[in-house]
Amino acid sequence: MKLHFDAGQPHQQEAVKAITEIFKGQPVNNGGFEISFGGQDGLNLLVKGVKNNIVLSEEQILKNIQEIQKNNNLPVSSKLEGLNFTVEMETGTGKTYVYLRTIYELNKQYDFKKFVIVVPSIAIKEGVIKNLEITYEHFQGLYGNTPANFQVYDSSKVSAVRGFADSNNIQILVINIDSFAKDENIVTRPNDKLTGKQPIEFIQNVNPIVIVDEPQNMETEIRKRAVERLNPACTLRYSATHRNLYNLVYSLNPVKALDLGLVKQIEVDSVTTEHNHNNAFIELLGFKQNKKNSIMAKVKIERETAAGIKPKIVSININANLFELSGKREIYRNNFIVNAMNITEKFVEFKNGRRIILGQNNSQIQDEIAKTQIERTIMEHLKKEKSFKTQKIKVLSLFFIDRVANYRSYDENGNITKGKIFKWFEEIYNEKISKPDYRGIIPFELKDIHNGYFHTDKKEHLTDSSESRETKSRYGYLPVNNER
Repeated sequence: MKLHFDAGQPHQQEAVKAITEIFKGQPVNNGGFEISFGGQDGLNLLVKGVKNNIVLSEEQILKNIQEIQKNNNLPVSSKLEGLNFTVEMETGTGKTYVYLRTIYELNKQYDFKKFVIVVPSIAIKEGVIKNLEITYEHFQGLYGNTPANFQVYDSSKVSAVRGFADSNNIQILVINIDSFAKDENIVTRPNDKLTGKQPIEFIQNVNPIVIVDEPQNMETEIRKRAVERLNPACTLRYSATHRNLYNLVYSLNPVKALDLGLVKQIEVDSVTTEHNHNNAFIELLGFKQNKKNSIMAKVKIERETAAGIKPKIVSININANLFELSGKREIYRNNFIVNAMNITEKFVEFKNGRRIILGQNNSQIQDEIAKTQIERTIMEHLKKEKSFKTQKIKVLSLFFIDRVANYRSYDENGNITKGKIFKWFEEIYNEKISKPDYRGIIPFELKDIHNGYFHTDKKEHLTDSSESRETKSRYGYLPVNNER
């Protein structure tokens, strides 16, 4: 399947222009350089390269920014916050397309050639790579087959950075922030293949224009210093959820995106028991030790107040009475007095025999709530499938669940075992799809219309893992074929 891109989207053209106008008055880049690196064996490594060379003064850049901000109805900066420039774009409006096109446009207008795209995670890196691949032909058509190369930084092939430095074509290097954030990273180590020089030196010497994707994830001091270590000519920051708006030059916020018809509103349907005040709501949140080394449990209950019934978090120990703690709500009168607490098994038990477990409330209808949520989602999905069928619009419904095993797990032989959510979904779907109103609107077998997207272990089994170390296998299939 081949994608066709619309090069005439006004909001994207405006976002590109907001960056290119920053350098108005900049002459065509003349960034050739020659550096001689002395090797440990007495030999010299002579590197001829091409770098980005911004010659505009900061005063001129500030004037350009102020003009851009006025044109885009943004607050006007009184001073320059470094050579950091921010583009705010709502999710789904083409942020990645915009900054890739900006690369070509900066090359066309000013002959800048060296660009580094810094990403915060492997998942985003895979998405950027896919966008580079699927837009390549489109941009070649727009920009007269301008030679352009992109590569992903690979710590096992660090010598490739030399080609990044000495090429006279557009060079795009995609790199994960964690690959160069620490002093011990390979990119900062002397390398024999580079005559004992650090790979990062070849990046630094070309003064790349650094594009930071999702910069709010790179605001720690260590990560900010890492970006600065690249010796950028300037830094372009793209996100929908910036933490800091340094020199904001373009903003497409959610309201504006909705008004322009670029995104759709989402519909939220809520099913909850917290406002069913006829049930004694209790949720165990955790345990702690007080100053006397006594064990306390932290629970959420519903308390009677002058403004009505409100959730309240309280600390309890043995003999604590929820009737008193709730403001004497009648629903807690029936012996809700703490009888036992067990940190190992993570439960609190009351004298009336009720037991609550960490992370669960004691309402006995939680499964019914989940089933109701699934049923409502399936019904809304089928309605939209029917409504959009002639328009060929894809309908997607998502469920966020508490545990992977509630959807799917594995027995001791590695065979898939259906969890309760899996079973409920298929049971409810079969019931609804068989109704005359919806019969035949989804031409796929049951097994093909739902799936789970979770972390996987080394055997590709689904897990609840929240380890910070990411691997390609965890993310590979999600972004790789997203053009479908």
